[in-house]
Order: sequence, then structure tokens, then C-alpha cells
Amino acid sequence: MTIAVDFDGTIVENKYPEIGKELPFAIQTLQLLQEEGNRLILFTSREGDLLDEAIAFCHERGLDFYSTNSNDPPEAMFPRHTAKVIADVYIDDRNLGGLPDWNTIYEMIGQKRAERREKHKRRHRWPWKK
Repeated sequence: MTIAVDFDGTIVENKYPEIGKELPFAIQTLQLLQEEGNRLILFTSREGDLLDEAIAFCHERGLDFYSTNSNDPPEAMFPRHTAKVIADVYIDDRNLGGLPDWNTIYEMIGQKRAERREKHKRRHRWPWKK
């Protein structure tokens, strides 16, 4: 799955333009999701040096994203320039209802993954098999 993750208020407390204190279990949960084969995209409104600081903050803690504010990695030969990142899941503190704790986020993504697998099975089932 592709997961777009906000930075301020999601990975760290929202102290923009400074980098706030890391939210409990944010980095560890994202690393676990990555180890399970999910593609993580940092999806933030930070730009320039502020963006570089956010990327470095995550990198220093062992979290490197597939890409930043794009569906294509930086080394893509023909990157697509769109305003919207296309993902299966968006993790953002501006979410309706706010940001759940990271344990709940992990469980929700697991449920989403299971639903996708089941949908895929139903789509590729022979018509005579139930």
C-alpha cells in the first residue's frame, strides 16, 4: 500500500516552523509499516530548508521515505508533477476527528490491507467457485 504521511502535528508536535517534539511511537510505527512492504510518502506543506530539516529529522531516526510530496522518487527519470499525491491511506492531524494514537493507526491500516486483499480475491475468483 502507498501511505502519505504529514509531518507537523502527525510525526512531531505542531510547532511549525520549528520541529516539535516527536510524537510517541510515530517513527517506530512508520518503520514497521515500511518493513511490512508499504510505500511511505512524506506529504507536507514544508518547502526548501524547512522541508530538508524534516527529512533530516526522520533520517536521523532511521526513517527514509520513498518520496516527498510526489508519487515518484527523486531519481525518477520522468517525474509526474501533480499537486496531489495519490495514496491508499493518508495520515494527517487535520483528519476529520483528529489524529488517533499510532497504535490505532497501525490497526486501521492492517484492516484496510485485509479489506484490499479480500476485494482482490473476490475480483479474481472463478465465477463457478464460491
